[in-house]
Amino acid sequence: MHAARTALNHDPDLREWAEQWLKNKERAVQPAMTDDEFEKHWRSVRPERMHEGAIEAVAAYRQRNEEH
Repeated sequence: MHAARTALNHDPDLREWAEQWLKNKERAVQPAMTDDEFEKHWRSVRPERMHEGAIEAVAAYRQRNEEH
């Protein structure tokens, strides 16, 4: 967890990609919300999702880069 969070804190491109990836995952779980409702929701859950999803997001980023 610590290594993934450190990577996110030191690589702005990785952080931006990971945040969008996690946001898309969250959006899939909240399909009934309007865009405005979701944006408000995302602002409130973003810190927790970024913390909880750091390892998974970094792994997905690395896998994506290996495939390209």
